[in-house]
Amino acid sequence: MEAANCSLRVKRPLLDPRFEGYKLSLEPLPCYQLELDAAVAEVKLRDDQYTLEHMHAFGMYNYLHCDAWYQDSVYYIDNLGRIMNLTVMLDTALGKPREVFRLPTDVTAYDNRLCASIHFTSPAWATLSDGTGRLYVIGTGDRGNSPEKWEIMFNEELGNPFIIIHSISLPDSEEHSVAVLLLRIEKEELDLKGSGFHVSLEWVTVSKKKEDGTKYEITKHHVLRGKSVPHYAAIEPSGNGLMIVSYKSFTAVSIDQSLEESMDEDRPEKTKVDPLYYWQQTDDDLTVTVRLPENCAKEDIRVQFLPESINVTLKDVQVLEGRLYSSVDHESSTWTMKENDGLEISLIKKNEGLTWPELLVGDKQGELLRDPAQCAEIAERLMHLTSDELNPNPDKEKPPCNAQELEECDLFFEESSSLCRFDGNTLKTTHVVSLGSNQYLFSVVVDPKEMPCFCLRHDVDALLWQPHCNKQDDMWEHIATFNALGYVQASKRDKKFFACAPNYSYAALCECLRRVFIYRQPTPMSTVLYNRKEGRHVGQVAKQQVASLETNDPILGFQATNERLFVLTTKNLFLIKVNTEN
Repeated sequence: MEAANCSLRVKRPLLDPRFEGYKLSLEPLPCYQLELDAAVAEVKLRDDQYTLEHMHAFGMYNYLHCDAWYQDSVYYIDNLGRIMNLTVMLDTALGKPREVFRLPTDVTAYDNRLCASIHFTSPAWATLSDGTGRLYVIGTGDRGNSPEKWEIMFNEELGNPFIIIHSISLPDSEEHSVAVLLLRIEKEELDLKGSGFHVSLEWVTVSKKKEDGTKYEITKHHVLRGKSVPHYAAIEPSGNGLMIVSYKSFTAVSIDQSLEESMDEDRPEKTKVDPLYYWQQTDDDLTVTVRLPENCAKEDIRVQFLPESINVTLKDVQVLEGRLYSSVDHESSTWTMKENDGLEISLIKKNEGLTWPELLVGDKQGELLRDPAQCAEIAERLMHLTSDELNPNPDKEKPPCNAQELEECDLFFEESSSLCRFDGNTLKTTHVVSLGSNQYLFSVVVDPKEMPCFCLRHDVDALLWQPHCNKQDDMWEHIATFNALGYVQASKRDKKFFACAPNYSYAALCECLRRVFIYRQPTPMSTVLYNRKEGRHVGQVAKQQVASLETNDPILGFQATNERLFVLTTKNLFLIKVNTEN
């Protein structure tokens, strides 16, 4: 069954066409600073991790992890191998981050390790990667009650290092199961034209053994492979599917494919197959040349011309058949035998001047021979679009594009991403949404029992979408809008992390150093305010606030809750009180 092409349905009542922008507020934001006992376990990119995909996955990694099951509880891993937790009950009585678990092995001895990663699967379970290729499934107990004891229920070496990007606790199963989504970037020796790397998403299911109720084992292992790091990837709560937002598509591969690829290296290269036919074109006609078999007489050739199609049979063997790219004058079309054992077919175009990209629709067996004079003519037509000088004469008839007149937020994104849903059993694509220029911005967990939401730029706004895997006809719901935020964020050239509150009350982004920007939803004014140009009463105003952290260390982690922003640097954890309402 082919994948269904879907679209995202915008809820018009959630849009505000009269939004007037954000007003800078100078109200101070309460900011609290905690000094860490040990520095964050930052792993910097190595010399062999030089691609943009390595930067997206590991160089921009968020080292601060939010526990969506418990409000205002964040975790990080320090360079002593400790998982540290800070749970905030009262801002004025902040305690030190406390150790809840320690990695069993000293990972600093591994030269090719990645950053350690953690994901909270349920209120009592978590998954952990130490960055060396080992996966842990941990029973944490009720993390809402302190002190809880974290116990390793499963750990296994899974090959090359990876990071965890999502995990769920599967419901309605006879035995407890945890599904984990892992990401690796691996070397691909045979990729001579690309970056030399591919991205692997591995869907691993760990289940309790039936014969031994205390031990766990891997019961399912799926692999998807692509050429770009996904912006968003999450397993459905039911475990029946997977959703991915990515620039380049992912396809399922078997676990043994790496073995098959190594065997392919020893096989002789396939000889290049000659094209079945060659063709040329002018503005008025097309010429198709087909090689004749040996001892082929004129009586063995049958050519049928139709306005929309062609059929060529040689010695009772059909060699050319299909629908033409465009209409031809079939009555004026002819064929002749050439002396060099070739059949030359002349087709007269009905639409003169139309350039055909292919002879037969969907046919790849022919080769187009381009006329040098025709190529020079095309280049001449396009000459006005290019220039050695930047906008040399903007007043002439066909002035070139002046890139200096464009702002960064006006540029069209070359990355045309897509949103795909994969079936959990077959890993075949069931739904596809082409996102076009709707730039992916960030993801946020609104309800930990549901899939994470993702935020996309739509025109100037930023729209938040909640996936619903149980609604086949309306799988993605527009739940909130951050007015003009798509336009505003594009001007922040140094932005590193982007987030919003689970209740949509504000969105925030931070730069690589020091500065944090907060954009609040419109709220009613306590005083009377009028728009001078239109003379109308303004009932609501959206505020922008800026916080500057007192540190020169780079920002390594960033998380938002309904009341607070948590910002992690190498040696400090900052809390910014955004909302005072409970």
